[in-house]
Amino acid sequence: MTDDYTMLGISSMLHLLVDGLCMCSLFLMSSLTDYSVIFNALIIYNVLAFLTQPFTGMMADKMPHRHWLLLTSNLILTLASLATLAVALYARQSEGAILTVAILLGIGNSLFHVWGGKQTAVTTGNDMRALGIFVSTGAFGLALGMLFCSWSLLYVFLLSIVFLSALYLIRDSHSTVKQQPSAHPTLRLPLIIVAILALMAFVMMRSLAGETFSSAIARTNATVLLIGFVAMAGKMAGGWIARWLGIVPALALLLVVAPACYLARGLGMSTLLVGLFAINCTMPITLYLANVVLKGKEGLAFGLLAAALIPGYLLAMLK
Repeated sequence: MTDDYTMLGISSMLHLLVDGLCMCSLFLMSSLTDYSVIFNALIIYNVLAFLTQPFTGMMADKMPHRHWLLLTSNLILTLASLATLAVALYARQSEGAILTVAILLGIGNSLFHVWGGKQTAVTTGNDMRALGIFVSTGAFGLALGMLFCSWSLLYVFLLSIVFLSALYLIRDSHSTVKQQPSAHPTLRLPLIIVAILALMAFVMMRSLAGETFSSAIARTNATVLLIGFVAMAGKMAGGWIARWLGIVPALALLLVVAPACYLARGLGMSTLLVGLFAINCTMPITLYLANVVLKGKEGLAFGLLAAALIPGYLLAMLK
């Protein structure tokens, strides 16, 4: 059990660092070029980071040695970080160079996420609590990368990613944690398709709802950090709530609290934060259900739900 928590802690911290590095790099470049260029870079990054995950997820499902995904992600993120420095020194006005960095960041991010999602699911037996902890930290990493972007932070993030990745691989090679054997889905294909589409639709609506709550909060450095922390706490708590109450009662409770907070949003920021917390609590539940539906295809399940987040992110970008 100690191995379980240690490996989960390392991969969760890696999630924070990877998302933080990507935002740090993009926001560093935002001071070097026109707004339209960095806007396009952010769009390209988000589209690649999320919409490629179904494909990289299928790779994770088929690869006998998934850690090559982590190593490749490390390499690509290192190249992206060095390319960010090269843009600052030699290509400040080069849109092509800036977009190349965004492409590298998006691909590196995608590879890391499906590795982590698949790894967490198979090493913990699809434990909702573990899934929630892994997915939660990225939200806070994004906030840190945006608010405190600096060259020193970028390379602290990068060196930490390389160190923790190496530590994970070393510990994993000596780990006594038994990975769950691959299995084929037990449901019929039409039912699998309907169930996955329903879960993706729910995730899409959750993404839009989360953006609705967070966009209603006036942005300051403190509130951006608070939003990131509340989103992280919600994702982290959701698995424990569902484990305690059961999936159906937990979803019923959360889907009452979130709309109630929206209707009472005029009462102030605290109501919005409670709504944001509640809507994020559903994330590990939907990921758990997707893994059940696509049993043995956890990488694809993770990727499909990640791709469904894009409408909310694009709405945030457009605003």
